[in-house]
Amino acid sequence: MTEKEFTRLKKLKEIEEDIYKNGTKYICGIDEAGRGPFAGPVVVASVIMPKDSMIEGVNDSKKISEKKRERIYEEIIKDAISYSVGIVDENTIDEINILQATKMGLTNAIKELKVKPDVILVDALTKIDTCGIPYRSIIKGDALSYSIAAASIIAKVTRDRIMINYDKIYPQYNFAKNKGYGTASHIAAIKEYGLCPIHRITFTSNYTEKK
Repeated sequence: MTEKEFTRLKKLKEIEEDIYKNGTKYICGIDEAGRGPFAGPVVVASVIMPKDSMIEGVNDSKKISEKKRERIYEEIIKDAISYSVGIVDENTIDEINILQATKMGLTNAIKELKVKPDVILVDALTKIDTCGIPYRSIIKGDALSYSIAAASIIAKVTRDRIMINYDKIYPQYNFAKNKGYGTASHIAAIKEYGLCPIHRITFTSNYTEKK
């Protein structure tokens, strides 16, 4: 690891280091992937990393290439004390809206952890059910907190893999490439083929009606 990368990671861990000073043992980072797409689930990841964890490349998942994310993901889940994901499907998103679906996924991700954290760091969300565990909401937390950044990578890789599998079932929408987001080619495919079962009705009503 270069000195520059070591320094970057140390800065990314400043929030956690400050919390550890209070005698806290387990810090959980939480982030989501998939709030904006036209298709597929929203995925919320929770992860408790060891205090001394320093995985090279950990950063906001949006700033990392897909290939690099896959490598770092494997290192994160190997290093993690505990991690889990909450997956909420497109039907539930349509029923309760994306914000409430994301909050549901968050609560489920916390419940599935094998180790109970002492404090939770979450990217931006507030008014959430953290199962009685204290939490701090951090704006742009995936770029400011090591734990949230690690969670963002787990969430992104998990969701991308789901969408790549869906691409095999519904190849006409090119989910392997667009991951369900409303790209121009995806919108064109919706207009040509209509919606498939994993499209979010509330996100795509401007383009077509579900067949």
